[in-house]
Amino acid sequence: MKIGVIGGGAAGFFGAIQAKKSFPEAEVCILEKSDKVLSKVKISGGGRCNVTNNCPDLNLLSKHYPRGEKFLRKVFCVFNAVDTMHWFESKGVKLKTYPDNCVFPLANDSQVIIDCFQKEVARLNIEMKTKYPCLRIEKTDQGFKVYSREGFRHFDRLLVTIGGQPKSSGFALLDGLGIKCIEPVPSLFTFNMPGNPVVELMGNVMENVTTKIEGTKLQGRGPLLITHWGMSGPAILQLSAWGARILEEKKYHFHVLVNWLNEAKEWDVHNLIRTAQKDHGDKKISNYHPFPMTIRMWSFLREKTQLSPDLRWKEIAGKSLNKMTNTLINDRYEVQGKTTFKEEFVTAGGVSLAQINPKTMESKDVPGLFFAGEVMDIDGITGGFNFQAAWSTSYLAGTHIGR
Repeated sequence: MKIGVIGGGAAGFFGAIQAKKSFPEAEVCILEKSDKVLSKVKISGGGRCNVTNNCPDLNLLSKHYPRGEKFLRKVFCVFNAVDTMHWFESKGVKLKTYPDNCVFPLANDSQVIIDCFQKEVARLNIEMKTKYPCLRIEKTDQGFKVYSREGFRHFDRLLVTIGGQPKSSGFALLDGLGIKCIEPVPSLFTFNMPGNPVVELMGNVMENVTTKIEGTKLQGRGPLLITHWGMSGPAILQLSAWGARILEEKKYHFHVLVNWLNEAKEWDVHNLIRTAQKDHGDKKISNYHPFPMTIRMWSFLREKTQLSPDLRWKEIAGKSLNKMTNTLINDRYEVQGKTTFKEEFVTAGGVSLAQINPKTMESKDVPGLFFAGEVMDIDGITGGFNFQAAWSTSYLAGTHIGR
């Protein structure tokens, strides 16, 4: 049996390795269009590779996927984050779990993941062919013909792991197979705020904030990073993931509301201010503040509120109290555009999950054709969840592809 894997990324390598282990007599070949493999693994997590998220609760794990939650809940019953950690550690890759449950190689270097995969591919005698762009797939009575500029190669079974595509044209090789692909739109992008003074705070991180998209139910929580173009960090990326299609419809022009004090309410702020008035009433608001933020951040918000730096805490009342409170828990910023992570891009869209058997990853309509990873209409929020979906779906595909 000849098994072809189209795509030399995370899902492609993991699926090929599992296919060869499950069906050792089969010939397994990975076809990659570029001259490099595992390029997304290399640059992910700032070159550290966030391999998964240590979330053993399968229901909770599946809730981190804006697209694919129900589908993945079934997949995770077979192979999940705990299995992923065991798999890498069994191959000699030591891992470390951080306080936010993100799991990285102990070496803090994505190259150890790449080396692990390439070592397994070599050990299992899996063929690796680069610079082989697949242009078209033809279904035949004997299996599949995969066409390139060099001609075609025949395979009995195919696993497609070409990843997320920024445009529908990226799925062109599936044309003619009757596979339905949902229009892709960007997910996991940062917010551009051209001309907004907040960018002067670039590099500042607020560890616990709550964000909302004005006029929607979208909400994000966690760290917020101010960049030279606007805002980033998990509290922003969550909004862009869950709101991928909503924000695309808005042409990426909308308003984001920020609660700089996480989930604090009006009375919480008033209590903090009353304590400051009691204990530090004679101090100027420019020299002291009771909020969990840097002086630089506080100075920016104070100036935005248009309160005099010479005002003393005991003088905060009425309009000044309301202004300060509103700025701290309901700060409003205009967003005009997005920034995606180039090679690290994640998209909403891809092969419709309605066409795929969640127990095997096989197409319901084209026997012998399997899918894994971001080529499907699956995407997760930041934190190792997209890689976990790749490991889990490719494990299932590799387990069943030779049956």
